[in-house]
Amino acid sequence: MDKLVIRGGNPLLGTIRISGAKNAALPAMAAALLTDETVILENIPQVRDIETERRLLAAMGAEVELGYGRAQHRTTICAANLTKNPEASYELVKTMRASSLVLGPLVARAGFARVSMPGGCAIGARPIDLHLKGLEKLGAQIIQEHGYIEARAKKLKGARYSFDRITVTGTEDVMMAAVLAEGETVLENCAREPEVVDLATLLVKMGAKIEGAGTSTIKIKGVSKLKGARHRIIPDRIEAATFLLAGALTGGDLMLQGCEPSHLTSLMNKLEEVGVKVKVSKGCVRVMGDAAPLKAADIATEEYPGFPTDVQAQYMALMTQAEGTSIITENIFENRFMHAQELCRMGANIRIEGRRAIVRGKTPLSGAAVQASDLRASASLVLAALVANDETIIDRVYHIDRGYERIEEKLRGVGAQVKRIGNILPERISD
Repeated sequence: MDKLVIRGGNPLLGTIRISGAKNAALPAMAAALLTDETVILENIPQVRDIETERRLLAAMGAEVELGYGRAQHRTTICAANLTKNPEASYELVKTMRASSLVLGPLVARAGFARVSMPGGCAIGARPIDLHLKGLEKLGAQIIQEHGYIEARAKKLKGARYSFDRITVTGTEDVMMAAVLAEGETVLENCAREPEVVDLATLLVKMGAKIEGAGTSTIKIKGVSKLKGARHRIIPDRIEAATFLLAGALTGGDLMLQGCEPSHLTSLMNKLEEVGVKVKVSKGCVRVMGDAAPLKAADIATEEYPGFPTDVQAQYMALMTQAEGTSIITENIFENRFMHAQELCRMGANIRIEGRRAIVRGKTPLSGAAVQASDLRASASLVLAALVANDETIIDRVYHIDRGYERIEEKLRGVGAQVKRIGNILPERISD
C-alpha cells in the first residue's frame, strides 16, 4: 500500500495546471449510457475513480477507451450494445459512491438496472433514497434487497418532483432519467453545483431539452433518442481549492492555470478575510500567502454556492496556522471530522463538539505517521505536512488517488519535498 513522505518547510512557488473535475467526469461517463452513439469526453482526470467507472461501464457492455500519449485525458465511450440485464456489482462499486449515477440512464434507456448500494468514503450517511423517490415519480418500480437496487420501467413518464434535500448526485441521476421520459419533467430544490451544469451542457449537446440547470428548478422535455457528442469536462474546483490553500498555508506564491475562478468565489472571499492575497485573471488564480500572518476565521459548509464540504478538511489545516480561534461547522455530512485526530497527532489544537470543530492556533506542527480516512481528509494531511517540522508519512493514500491526479508530482513541481513509496521503510528525504 503506497504512502506519501513529505518534509515540510518549503513555500510553494510556481505554476500548477488544474485537472478536469472528477465529480463532473463521472456523471458524464454515465450519461454515455443514454445513447448508442459515441460520446467523446476531454479533460478527463487520471484518477482511480475514473478507472473504476471505466470497468463499471465495460461490465455493462460499453466500449470504453481511455486515451494515451497526447490524448491521455480523453475518453471515448460507445454503449451501442448493452448487456441484456445490466448490473453494477458490489465488487466494482464498493469504493465509489458515484456508481448510483448509472441507475437513471440504464432504466431510461434499457428499462432495467441492477446496482449495488454504493460505497466510497466513510464520511457519513449518503443515502440514495432521493434518487429512488425521483425515479419512482417518473414511473420506475424499485426493489431493494441483498444490498442491491433493481429498477424497472417499460417507459418513464415526465412528472413534477421536489427533492426533500439538496443532492448533487440525486439531481444528476433523475435529470439523466428524465431526458428520455415521455412528456415534461420539472425538478425542484435541485443542486446548483457547476458539475450539474456541466452534465446538463453535455446532455443538451446529445439532443436533450433542458432548461434551468444551475438554478433550483430544472425543466426537462423528454426526447425519444439521444445522439453522440464531444464535450470538455470543467476544471476541478476542489483540486484548485486544495492548491490555493496549500499556497496560502506555506506562505508561497502559486499560480493555478486552467481553473474556473467563478467556481471558487466562496473560498477566495474567505482567504482574503484570513489575510491572504488572491489575484484573478482569465482561467487563472494566483495566491500570495506571505503578506501577513494568517487570521482565524469561521466557516460553515453549505451547498453551492456556499463553502464546499469537500474543502472543509483542507481549510482546517490552514486554521491550525492562523492566529486565534476558528469554528468550523460541518452541515453536509455528520462524520467528516476524522482528519482532526490525525492533525492533532501532528500538534494541532482541535476540539470536536458534534458538528463543530474548534481550532486554536497558531500551533507548531511536527512530522508524524498519520493515516488518511477519506479523500479530502488525506488532502488536509498533505497540506499540514507541507508546513510541519521534519517528515510526515501519510498512509492509505489510495484515498487521495481517487480524486487527485499525480498530486506528488504537481507539488514537487512547485518546490515541495514529497515522494511516494511502497509498503516498505522509507529512506529519509535529504535536508
